[in-house]
Amino acid sequence: MAQAHRSFLVPSSTVLSQTANQWVSVDAARGNDLFFFNHNALPLEGLQIISPSGKATDPAKLERFRYKAVFEWQLTEPGTWRAAVVNDGLRVQWQENGQAKRWNGPAADFALHVPATAEKLSVNQVASRVETFVTMGKPSAVTPTGKGLELRFATHPNDLAASETATLTFLQDGKPAPQLKVSIIAGGARWHESTQQMDGVTDDNGSFQVRWPSAGLYWINASTRVAATVAQAKQKSLTYAATLEVLP
Repeated sequence: MAQAHRSFLVPSSTVLSQTANQWVSVDAARGNDLFFFNHNALPLEGLQIISPSGKATDPAKLERFRYKAVFEWQLTEPGTWRAAVVNDGLRVQWQENGQAKRWNGPAADFALHVPATAEKLSVNQVASRVETFVTMGKPSAVTPTGKGLELRFATHPNDLAASETATLTFLQDGKPAPQLKVSIIAGGARWHESTQQMDGVTDDNGSFQVRWPSAGLYWINASTRVAATVAQAKQKSLTYAATLEVLP
């Protein structure tokens, strides 16, 4: 992410062999260290839980605490579920009567919150996706939405193993994203002398390969800037982050 603190989702399980009466809880946070709760909770206004058949599901319970938010749902279909926090709106700064003002929200509400006479106005369009995947029973395909930055998996996100190589393809609005800088960081950095980070660049087809050095949770991140798609902004920032579990 183009911020000092990383946003992430951590599911209680990523793979469930039984196909009945299964529940998953997810921690959502921003932190200095990956998968540790030491900064603040991740806002969940853009939460989406998508079933293997493509149906949207509401969380059975959602709570926000100081350092993390927690939501849970029951897996009612076998296959791969996608939990994501998705946002697409404006980040605005200006001055009013000598005081700094800020507003974040959808482009349609811009005129309701930002004065037409705002001084030192700065408007950025921001589209972000923070997600993770949970499979109950046999894995099913993860279908791209065609919006913003996202991953298309040649290797299923819940079928990753240490010492094996996975092929991942980044898409930007449904099309391959070439020459995109990608970072992959292992969790648990606070217990290592140096951060276990792998950096790469996608090829002309938007793809890159990664050989997982060990089992554990990994955070994949990429970001880019493009021309804005709303009149108020000049550019649009696209960011993506996913939490994946690599099994032994």
